[in-house]
Amino acid sequence: MGIVVQKYGGSSVADATGIKRVAQRIVATRKAGNDVVVVVSAMGDTTDELRDLAEQVSPLPPPREMDMLLTAGERISMALVAMAIAQLGHEARSFTGSQAGVITDSAHGKAKIIDITPGRIEKAIAEGAIAIVAGFQGVSQDTKDVTTLGRGASDTTAVALAAALGADVCEIYSDVDGVFTADPRIVPAARKLDSISAEEMLEMAASGAKILHLRCVEYARRYNMPIHVRSSFSQKEGTWVYPDSEAESTMENAIISGVAHDRSQAKITVVGVPDKVGEAARIFSTLADTGANIDMVVQNVSAAATVRTDISFTLSREDGPAAMEALAKVQDEVGFAELLYDDQIGKVSLIGAGMKSEPGITAKFFAALASAGVNIEMISTSEIRLSVIVDTADIESAVQAAHTAFDLDAEEVEAVVYGGTGR
Repeated sequence: MGIVVQKYGGSSVADATGIKRVAQRIVATRKAGNDVVVVVSAMGDTTDELRDLAEQVSPLPPPREMDMLLTAGERISMALVAMAIAQLGHEARSFTGSQAGVITDSAHGKAKIIDITPGRIEKAIAEGAIAIVAGFQGVSQDTKDVTTLGRGASDTTAVALAAALGADVCEIYSDVDGVFTADPRIVPAARKLDSISAEEMLEMAASGAKILHLRCVEYARRYNMPIHVRSSFSQKEGTWVYPDSEAESTMENAIISGVAHDRSQAKITVVGVPDKVGEAARIFSTLADTGANIDMVVQNVSAAATVRTDISFTLSREDGPAAMEALAKVQDEVGFAELLYDDQIGKVSLIGAGMKSEPGITAKFFAALASAGVNIEMISTSEIRLSVIVDTADIESAVQAAHTAFDLDAEEVEAVVYGGTGR
């Protein structure tokens, strides 16, 4: 028998009815002759409710205790799903992240998986049980404390477990039918993709598409694990995310696969940086010490009269205040003139493996944005991605214009958000 790893999001297990529906799907997979390992998220909005509760008790809760609190949501889900499976006459055993062997570093709130030692999961499977694992959590290799992996990271738990167990496939269930060419809440005419390469999906996730967690796609790509993204509310075939090597032989790459957007970014401009060796390194070393993840970087040409330049970069909005504070402390040392901060921006990205060999993509993209009256602030590219920074008020117009310009609109509405959240 092959091993199938299934992950169910919060909207799929939001209430007792949803949990029973999920249990029936799990049992059906088991009856089809597969060993089944299931990863579950917290029920509905439980994680947000726990965060709100913590903030009512303490405006700055200790990270260790916050992780201890938040992991309770997934533990509730795993136990209830196991009970529902037992009610259907099958044995299920629930495991926390640490019991499942998810070993992480000690960065509370955004820990990274170091290793998976799934001995207890393998034992449960060998004894004919269905293993239910709490997503989003693990245990620190150094401190032995409970850790969380960041928002949406149950996806990462599922793919990491699938890789460690040598599973045939990792199925990611949410409340939408698959991966769409754009966010259906912005583009109702978005089309569902039958398949997409891991390379393209990685760029989509990094550019703001919320359907899959970025580290989940990184894991899948590293370990050649196929992912099937589908809805737990329907029986429709979803979207297959194929490893790059398999994608080349099983699918024909479209020129453009989709348009993604990200509203969670901010822009910092360091004005008047002395144009000499080592200054940029000093600035970005300071940022690295804060844990900020830098996305796009633009350095202007040095002004001949002053021999100074401006450096602009984008980062997560939640990292913005700490980055500004750290840079302010080294202003005299570096010698720049001032700092500018703008959190009213967003990133819009065009993604497609076919653009590697297709001329005119950039011109067409910029012309579409111009026709929609959208001003471009920054530009960044990769082999298969073209990203721009725009004013937050222009994000929806930019996405819609690009989607239409590259003939991605469906003739009729395909997207249904069954659970109401899109996750």
